[in-house]
Amino acid sequence: MEYVDHANFFPLRNLTPAYHMQEEASGAPHLSELKFFRFRCIMRNWIVATSLIVFSIVSVVPVRADDKAAKDIVDVAASNPDFSTLVAAVKAAGLVETLKGKGPFTVFAPTNAAFDKLPKGTVESLLKPENKDKLVGILTYHVVSGKVMAADAVKLDKAKTVNGADFTISLKDGKVFLNGTSQVVKTDIATGNGVIHVIDTVILPPEKK
Repeated sequence: MEYVDHANFFPLRNLTPAYHMQEEASGAPHLSELKFFRFRCIMRNWIVATSLIVFSIVSVVPVRADDKAAKDIVDVAASNPDFSTLVAAVKAAGLVETLKGKGPFTVFAPTNAAFDKLPKGTVESLLKPENKDKLVGILTYHVVSGKVMAADAVKLDKAKTVNGADFTISLKDGKVFLNGTSQVVKTDIATGNGVIHVIDTVILPPEKK
């Protein structure tokens, strides 16, 4: 004979032979046996329900909002229209793979407005293949090895760049400047392979002797 938990419609088929013999002899199942099997069904259903709830919670919990930290320097810059000139320059210089590398790197990133401050025609000239070496020299002058956060940068008087040359770091009226002319206007943009600080003026490396 098959007993069914009507709350969940799960057949209880695995009753012991002694249980069946007792049922046949008495004409009704023993009360303690019924309680035991009902308890087992309740626990089984509770486990299943709990598992489903946990799965549902895990499925709908959103990914942490720090998407930028999962992207590399190039991806973060490319996602911001204010860096379109910088990204174009990085591509022309063949530095995409380098700045997408493990790093970490600290990039002092000039905005489009910063490039616009250069003499007319300068950007267009630098993007030409024949001027690639000069472009590489300028861009790498904006990159420092390691992850240098703003709180650490302001403690320095100068920083050595990937270009090989140094730029100075100074404070004036609570503002941070590179080489005395380029102001740091935004700091600590986290990326997966370093950090970006935004500057309002392109800095040019010293002429090599």
